[in-house]
Amino acid sequence: MYPQDFKYTQDHEWIQISGAEGRVGITDYAQKQLGDIVYLELPEIGKKVKKGEVLGTIESVKAVSEVFAPVSGEVLEANEALNGAPETINQDPHGKAWIIKLKMKNPGDLKALMKAADYEKFLEGLAH
Repeated sequence: MYPQDFKYTQDHEWIQISGAEGRVGITDYAQKQLGDIVYLELPEIGKKVKKGEVLGTIESVKAVSEVFAPVSGEVLEANEALNGAPETINQDPHGKAWIIKLKMKNPGDLKALMKAADYEKFLEGLAH
């Protein structure tokens, strides 16, 4: 169910790596927990973040949730299309609804993230 070439956090973010850059978003599980997403606060281009720091927030009809950086790095791009259509996150969380692109500072950060199979097992544990 979850893309095999992504890495996942326990906070339900994903990162897809391409060289020293990564696209970051939230997982299908996260968007289902949030419900209908109505607003997204994106970080500024050039913002430097440490692994685990807040990148921005997502507001749904149910709650406001923070999006955390899965790795340390610098924000290269924000998906501005989501400002006008935040519901895209509900429709395509692993595709069109990427939130930011990061230039990784420390590729070693990836070692702490889960592969798809591990993330799916992690989710099974949450269901009980």
